[in-house]
Amino acid sequence: MSQRDVARTAGIPQPNVARLERGSVMPRADTLERLLLATGYELVAEPRLGIGVDRSMIRDRLRMSPAERIRLAVAEARGMPTIRLRR
Repeated sequence: MSQRDVARTAGIPQPNVARLERGSVMPRADTLERLLLATGYELVAEPRLGIGVDRSMIRDRLRMSPAERIRLAVAEARGMPTIRLRR
């Protein structure tokens, strides 16, 4: 799409689209949303990956030997009760 097409569809002046494209200005959230919708996209807010993740299980599994992790994974895949070895 040309800048003129995007501007017309989004309902904003074409010079504003040019300034945004050059990086001269930073769009407000509502302007960004209008531009995205005009080009067939939408703005979706999602939690950042890794935020709020409980890493304790990861640390526990990393303390296991590879053989212990394999046994645990196989047992979990079979839906069997797991037996964990401690050192």
